[in-house]
Amino acid sequence: MTISPQALPGQDIREYLISYPHELAFGADDAQVVFERHHTLDFVLVNDGQPLNRSVLLAHVQSSRKNVTSVQVEVHEVLVSADRVAARYTLTAVMRKARVVTTEIYMFGRLAADGRLEHIDQITRNISDTSDEPHDVGLRSSAEDGDDAPPPIEPTPG
Repeated sequence: MTISPQALPGQDIREYLISYPHELAFGADDAQVVFERHHTLDFVLVNDGQPLNRSVLLAHVQSSRKNVTSVQVEVHEVLVSADRVAARYTLTAVMRKARVVTTEIYMFGRLAADGRLEHIDQITRNISDTSDEPHDVGLRSSAEDGDDAPPPIEPTPG
């Protein structure tokens, strides 16, 4: 699969959903550079009701870069209308200790005038074979099961 490292969400939301996780996890650029290429400085992701700002997300990415060995995104549906985007997709991540985490994601976003994302609301559901527990794309730790998941992140104060 060819991954485009420069797909802005406003140019091609489908390509962004596929390329962005690869760029973050395996790209040569610093995570902050990758993040700012695709998101505004005041970007907020509300994941399963928890607001996460840029600094919280970047801290999470640093540990993910160490623990994820592969990531695959299957985009099922996308909708674009002016500055609004929506998508339903599945993200599968293989962790360093071979644990496979598959997450179904329903994402609703707002684009800035320059094509970067400025806000996302998303709902996630763990559809991994090994668990039926709710899962939020690795944004909370699964250290209790001995896996190499990133440390938990706290919601944005406010």
